[in-house]
Amino acid sequence: MQRLCNSNELPEGSSRGFVIDGSSLLLVRREGRAYAYRNRCPHRGIPLEWQPDRFLDDSASLIQCATHGALFLIESGECVAGPCAGESLETLPCREQDDGIWVDV
Repeated sequence: MQRLCNSNELPEGSSRGFVIDGSSLLLVRREGRAYAYRNRCPHRGIPLEWQPDRFLDDSASLIQCATHGALFLIESGECVAGPCAGESLETLPCREQDDGIWVDV
């Protein structure tokens, strides 16, 4: 597992992007839990964010693809609206330990 950041560097309702060993990924915190996904839209295989660390819709309740507007559930990565509805983001194993967020890339 790879340590990405300190736990306090991912506040509630926020998202952050990272590049680890050439792999682009994202973290999102919702209801106290951190979720990790590959930063890759299943529709076109392109990065999701429209600006650095901006992966969420205006309500901060869904992950949003900046290119096509696809919306994904934070808790599962499932696409619930857009051209890839029914598909999912690739989930990465994630845990918080020793005041850090760790991901298995």
